[in-house]
Amino acid sequence: MRADSPAFPRIRVIALLSGLIAVALAVLTPLLPVREDRASLDWPQPQSVPVNAPLVSYVPLTVDASLPCSALRELPSGTVLSTVPADAPNASAKGLIAKVTDEPGGRTLSVLLRDIPLLSAPLAEVGGCARFVVTSTAQATTAEFTGVTRQDGTPFTNTVGGDVRPQIVGVFTDLTRAQLGDAHLHAAIDSRFSSTPSPLKLAAIIGAVVFTLIALICLHLIDTADGRRPRRFLPAHWWRVTVADVVVLGTLVVWHIIGANTSDDGYILNMARASKHSGYMANYYRWFGVAEAPFGWPYEVLAWMTRVSDTGWWMRLPALLAGVLCWLVISREVLPRLGSRVRRDTVALWTAGLVFLVAWLPYDNGLRPEPLIALGALLTWCSIERSIATGRLLPAAIAVLIAAFSLAAGPTGLICIAALVAGSRPVLQHIISRARGGGSARAAVLRYGALLAPGAAAGALVLVVVFADQTLASVMEATRVRKIIGPNVAWFDERTRWDSLLMLAPDGSLARRFGILGMLLCLLVCVLVMLRKNGRIPGTSKGPSARILGIVFMSLLLMMFTPTKWTHHFGVYAGLAGSLAALTAVAVGINGIRARYNRSLFAAAVFFLLAITFTGSNGWWYVSSYGVPWYDKAPLVGGKGLSTLFLGLAVLSLLLAAYQYYREPYRKTEGRRRFDTWAVQPLTIAAAVMVLFEVASLGKGAITQYPAYSIAKSNIRALGGHPCSLADAVLTETDTADSLLQPYSGSAADALGADSMGFDPNGVAKDLTADAEETTTGGANSVNADSANKTTRTTTAGTGGGTTQQAGVNGSTVALPFGLDPARTPVLGSYTTGTKQQAHLTSGWYRMDLPGARQDPDRKVLVVTAAGRIKSVNADGVVTYGQDLRVEFGDRAADGTVRPLGSFVPLDIGGAPSWRNMRVPLDRIPDGTNAVRIVAVANDLTPRQWLAVTPPRLPKLATLDSVVGHTDPVLEDWHVGLAFPCQRPFDHKDGVAEVPKWRILPDRVGSDASNAWQDDIGGGPLGWTGLLLSAQTIPAYLNDDWSRDWGSLERFTPYVPEARQADVGVTVRTRWGWAKDAPIKVK
Repeated sequence: MRADSPAFPRIRVIALLSGLIAVALAVLTPLLPVREDRASLDWPQPQSVPVNAPLVSYVPLTVDASLPCSALRELPSGTVLSTVPADAPNASAKGLIAKVTDEPGGRTLSVLLRDIPLLSAPLAEVGGCARFVVTSTAQATTAEFTGVTRQDGTPFTNTVGGDVRPQIVGVFTDLTRAQLGDAHLHAAIDSRFSSTPSPLKLAAIIGAVVFTLIALICLHLIDTADGRRPRRFLPAHWWRVTVADVVVLGTLVVWHIIGANTSDDGYILNMARASKHSGYMANYYRWFGVAEAPFGWPYEVLAWMTRVSDTGWWMRLPALLAGVLCWLVISREVLPRLGSRVRRDTVALWTAGLVFLVAWLPYDNGLRPEPLIALGALLTWCSIERSIATGRLLPAAIAVLIAAFSLAAGPTGLICIAALVAGSRPVLQHIISRARGGGSARAAVLRYGALLAPGAAAGALVLVVVFADQTLASVMEATRVRKIIGPNVAWFDERTRWDSLLMLAPDGSLARRFGILGMLLCLLVCVLVMLRKNGRIPGTSKGPSARILGIVFMSLLLMMFTPTKWTHHFGVYAGLAGSLAALTAVAVGINGIRARYNRSLFAAAVFFLLAITFTGSNGWWYVSSYGVPWYDKAPLVGGKGLSTLFLGLAVLSLLLAAYQYYREPYRKTEGRRRFDTWAVQPLTIAAAVMVLFEVASLGKGAITQYPAYSIAKSNIRALGGHPCSLADAVLTETDTADSLLQPYSGSAADALGADSMGFDPNGVAKDLTADAEETTTGGANSVNADSANKTTRTTTAGTGGGTTQQAGVNGSTVALPFGLDPARTPVLGSYTTGTKQQAHLTSGWYRMDLPGARQDPDRKVLVVTAAGRIKSVNADGVVTYGQDLRVEFGDRAADGTVRPLGSFVPLDIGGAPSWRNMRVPLDRIPDGTNAVRIVAVANDLTPRQWLAVTPPRLPKLATLDSVVGHTDPVLEDWHVGLAFPCQRPFDHKDGVAEVPKWRILPDRVGSDASNAWQDDIGGGPLGWTGLLLSAQTIPAYLNDDWSRDWGSLERFTPYVPEARQADVGVTVRTRWGWAKDAPIKVK
């Protein structure tokens, strides 16, 4: 179509009207009605008198309870009504508890609400009451006895103002069904996020999409009215394959199989899996299960993918696809636009690919949205550049569309706005030049509107995705909750992100440092060269080069406004880092910087960058670190840090630069040498070294671990049809209490202390909290130490000490861990509060059929359950100080004599002084062994140095997958979700969570973080599991990697075993987008 065509004015009108209609429909979408589930809990229910109903939001919108006073008179003492089990820890601090107790003045009803005395009265005083009524809303809570008055004639009632709504995890009572009579409780459950679009909203969504497409088609027709043929979408050079393509794309594919995952993969996977049942994308682990909107549309894609499989290699395919597209865009779109020299320079191509890889590999191999945002940033810039180069506005509108969806993918999508801003002036000039003309104001509005409305429609279209099943009110409430609970870090604390990048932790690993700090070096070098060369790097295009530098600089500023400051956000820079590296390669090349001393200065900067990089550990998240060298420390060679080597090279380069500077006036002109092209590219070589180092590290980890678990082995097995990953490698005990070895002579109690001094059945400290445990609350980039806000413990369930009233087999009242039976399991320890003496213990000999055990595939390890501070040596040869414990082996003859065969210091995964299982792999026991005994020595007299032991065990083992199964609901901590794809995370629907039967935790460091993130301060599931369930740790080990702290498995036991899951009533109502419910109680 040409501009002089009779249809051209109509196309303009259609473009304007369709664009405006699309914008209007998109903007109205958040306000249009949804079909919302209005859930409620009504009690009593037929399946059982007590019921479980843990509310995801903790508290209901409102709750009303009414009981006949006859029920109070019939209950001798006990719980009349409670919203949390009365025996749960902190029950009165969280819920509503009405109890009848025997007091000196007679039987008394006391009502506590969050430790606030709501109402209390002797039953004799209210004997004539009709009903006991409690009503709680966000404004006030009232308790009342109806039908009676106080002695002064006032109503027998009390009201507490403010929002003190009780937490509900169920309804519990000691009353029988007959005693309840017509008692009733009704709770309006907060299910505001369980909604679907109404027909009106669905029509608006469809209309917005259709009219946006029409507007963009019209804009394309307007673009082509100048008579020029449109450019091919993918030019011919897209299909040429180079060696760099093979290397970069091959590395991405290899990394997809053997490479490390990201920290939030398990978090996001379980969000996606749970959304299938809940009907919306909830934040599964925090913030009271609020909707992820307005961010996180990529998670919906992952939710669709879980319908096929939950395995890691499958779920990470979007990241792999994004990486492939990023490289294709860089090599085929970005580099040609930066200028002829960049396009033709092989070094520039390789530098772009290697720096892209070194920035991509540590950040973008998971389920987080950063890979898509990194791709979005490149596509936004390329679209803007195509618009500028061709004078067409459709690419600019597409750029707006991509930027909007990138922003909706995650807050870090702000960097795409930088690409729009960088290219806004030339695009605006095109708009003005094309729309300028005479005529009336109406004609001018038509000309400008026809060009601008399609772009506005493209940008607004994202609203129909963000608010597809949510309303403005629900999204605003979700945002309020996240802001109050946090982390919500101010813009001026952006330094915390960079502080984390330089920490000795996976967040600040050497792999994460190089790509990002290298990007900053490239930015600085390019700016300096452009300033030195009158605004242009020789051989490059001035406009695109300046704009990509502006994009990176603005992105760094825009990132300040993201509410969280995690280092994994740096993954959005991967594509930009590769593009900027290509520009830097030309800038510092022979044709860019001619002075040798300047190139030596650049080499010094690269070596200094490597020195900073290698002060970090080679750390990776959770199971990705298994077998990786230097995962917990800065790399060392011959006892010397590599960082020192690189720092020395930086100093030598500076000295060389100084020599070259003073030598320059006297240097003879020399011809160009063949190797000069590469010799002047230290960044290219350094990036290549880093990529090789990262790939080799994970490859070495896979080889070192074999046949034990590794990321590579897990993915290869999943491709072969065995998808259960770590669940197939973790072995759990199935007969802990029955696995004790029997002594050759004497009773179990006598055999353990056959020859001992200073060991006592009660010689165990009451508090066995692990030394490494810290009090934790949610913070910006880590967890903050604050004992006032401590709500969870990293010491695994049942291992933290305590006492029992019933004495065990040897008179011990020590609380035993792991399900050990006190009636059969003696315990002896050297702890004392009095005067301490040197202690020693040599147990009697225990029977062990080693040949039979080795032939049994279910028995692989000898275990000694111990507590205290015990000397151990880890896999790296690092000695942990403590008291001596060893297991001795012997060959016992028929006459009772024992021939010693050797001894072994059992493997200790740490966590002193908590109870833990010390391991002796059967293949480390000498052949011919048929007797074992324990030898312990505690000569250190300091109060903290003690140890306690129980008899050795030879447990029967089964995989965690077979024990937990695929159907039981499980609380998988957010670290572990991707490692246990076959286990089913507990569901939630209409504001009520399913009660889990198991919990899977990561290692101690990970548990510290997950406990803090998931606790009641943050609105996570631990805020209700602790009120409803008690936990017991099940002994579990990583097969063929016995010294590895893989994590732990806990079995949940309800405080009220007879309680059943409550039936939730649901009515569906149509609600407009501005309708609000009572706010979620966050404090």
